Amino acid sequence: MTTSSTPTPVPGNPRSVAFDLGDHRVWVTGASRGLGRAMALGFAAAGARVALTARSADAVRDVAQEIEELGGKPLVLVGSVSDSGAVTAAVEAIRDSWGGLDALVNCAGVSPIFKRAELVDDEEWRHVLDVNVTGSFLCAREAGKLMLQAGGGAVVNISSIHGQVGMERMAAYSASKGAVDALTRTLALEWAERGVRVNTLSPGYFETDMTEALRGHSKWRGHLLSKIPMGRFGVPEEIVSAALFLASDASGFMTGSNMVVDGGWTAA
Repeated sequence: MTTSSTPTPVPGNPRSVAFDLGDHRVWVTGASRGLGRAMALGFAAAGARVALTARSADAVRDVAQEIEELGGKPLVLVGSVSDSGAVTAAVEAIRDSWGGLDALVNCAGVSPIFKRAELVDDEEWRHVLDVNVTGSFLCAREAGKLMLQAGGGAVVNISSIHGQVGMERMAAYSASKGAVDALTRTLALEWAERGVRVNTLSPGYFETDMTEALRGHSKWRGHLLSKIPMGRFGVPEEIVSAALFLASDASGFMTGSNMVVDGGWTAA
C-alpha cells in the first residue's frame, strides 16, 4: 500500500478516511527504549508489520517478544543509524522480506548532554549530530528510495520541542533537532510530487526511561513542569497516536508539517 492516492470518502461514515494501518509495512528506528519502543508497540497493536532497529539484538529482544505476543512477526535489524552501511543493509533486508516499505518512523536519537556550551567537547558534539542528524538523513534517504520507487510512502521524523525553543545546557541537542526540522521541510518539497510525504513529530517531555533522571531531579522536575501549561508530563500513548496519524492515509494532505505534542510548552 502507498500513501500517494487520494482517500475516497464513504458517505455518512466518519471513519472513511483511512486510519487503518493493517497492511502497512513500518520501520521504527531506536525501537529498544523510550518513545521508539512505544512507537514500535503502538504500530504493532494497530496491525502494522513492524521492523525494529537497535544497536544490538539484545536491546530490542523484549520489544520483539511483546510484538509477537500481539500476533505480529517483527523484523529485527541490528546496527547504528549513523552507520551508512548498516542503514543500507537494513533497508535491503526490508525490501527482501516485504518487497517495500510504507512508513519510516525515524525515532533513533541520543539524549541531551547537559553541559554549558563552552564545556561540550568535539567528540560529544559530533556524537549527538551523527546520530540525531546524520542518522535521520541516512534512514530517510534509503527508506525514501524504496518509497519513491513504489510511488508513495510516509516518513515521520521524531524531533523535539527543543528544535524550536532553546534550553540551557542543550546546545548540541537543540542544534541537532533544529536540523531535523529543516531536513523534514526539504525532503517534503523534494518528494511531494512523487507521492512521499515527510513530516516532523516534536514531543515535549514524556514519561519514559530516557527522561526519568530529569523528572526525578529535585530542581529540574519543577522547572520543566513550570513550562508545561497542562501541568504534567505526557504519557507515550499520547504521542504514539500522533505518529499513527502521520503514517496513515488520514494525513494524506500533510507534508512538511511539524506536529507538536508538548502539553502547551511552545504555545507560551
